Amino acid sequence: MRTRSGNTAQVVVIGAGMAGARLAARVPGVTVIGEEAHAPYNRVLLAEVLAGRYEPDVIALPPAGVRRGVRVVRIDRAAREVLCDDGGVIGYGRLVLATGSNPVLPPLRGIGRTLPDGVHPFRTLDDCLALRAAVRPGSRAVVIGGGLLGVSAARALAECGAQVVLAQQGEHLMERQLDAEAAGLLRRHLEALGVEVHTESRVRGLRCTDGAVPAVRAVEMADGYELEAEITVLACGVRPRTGLAQAAGLDVRKGVVVDDELRTSDPYVHAVGDCAEHDGTVYGLAGAALEQADVLAEVLAGRTARYRGTRALTRLTLRPSAAVPVAAGAPGGLDLAAFGDSRPMPGDDVVRLADATRGAYRTVVVRGDRLAGGVLFGDLGAVGTLARTWQDDEPLPADMSLLHLLTNDGGL
Repeated sequence: MRTRSGNTAQVVVIGAGMAGARLAARVPGVTVIGEEAHAPYNRVLLAEVLAGRYEPDVIALPPAGVRRGVRVVRIDRAAREVLCDDGGVIGYGRLVLATGSNPVLPPLRGIGRTLPDGVHPFRTLDDCLALRAAVRPGSRAVVIGGGLLGVSAARALAECGAQVVLAQQGEHLMERQLDAEAAGLLRRHLEALGVEVHTESRVRGLRCTDGAVPAVRAVEMADGYELEAEITVLACGVRPRTGLAQAAGLDVRKGVVVDDELRTSDPYVHAVGDCAEHDGTVYGLAGAALEQADVLAEVLAGRTARYRGTRALTRLTLRPSAAVPVAAGAPGGLDLAAFGDSRPMPGDDVVRLADATRGAYRTVVVRGDRLAGGVLFGDLGAVGTLARTWQDDEPLPADMSLLHLLTNDGGL
């Protein structure tokens, strides 16, 4: 039975992730439709929930009247309505797509339409809770993917007492954010926790049991080596969720294409967060999603605001859980920050400070008179000033020693 609600003056948001929740907090009377049964939550902290440091209620975002557990199945742009799987039809004046992204499921032998038992994506709170319920001290776990998500999952699983192997196809961990030296420090940190790290290591498939519900037993590498696995975590990246937008005839490339007002090819429809593509870029980062939501809130309020892109800071902070003892001699917390382009080009100036005893490392790249990027590992005392200088794209003082960039106050 179809039930109709709403009116053509209201703002309707599809998606109750961080971008949708932020927009709801900024725009009075907005209607948010969320597919997940949970209240909106801070996705950045899922690894902390997996490690046992936080319970799910700790990462919950302020309630915003979300219609939970409801999936939008179609957008009727002519009637300005969205049709839901519960039979509801909701009219809108402005529609906002905040549909986020899906985890990439790699084309591996053993992975079909249904994942084998023991194989877990790591994208939602339900994914996180299922993984936390499955892991036991001594469990053999293989994490496929050495980006930010894979590193976070591997460390959290190690804190839970699992025997963890991290398989990364690239040359080093977190290739998008870190240079080789910082990645080496990160690798040693994980190895000190008992994580076995394999880089330049391609996965070929999964070996599973036979039966109605196959269960993973090993991860097969391209060189023929097998990693025994009771748990396999897929951390191979994400892909924007654009199905609704494509079916509605909106302009979609990698993501839903938006302009500086986060407007799609339909003037009554906007998009923010992981599903949005602005100026050829899909950010896939929480900071960009929140910034886009803030700009769109101003636009919807009738105020002048433009989104010009996000100069995003990647930060990874993990602390040992009091609930899960860490082995004696294992490292404590992990603090890492990366911004901009930390890979120098010809003519760039590079400044590095390293303290092997404390496991601290800092590097910045200066291109012309501006800060191009940097990586800080272990000691983040200077990250605030450095990140602000980079985000503001301000010229560096001509009389400043480059070494001062790496002091705790940023030298500015």
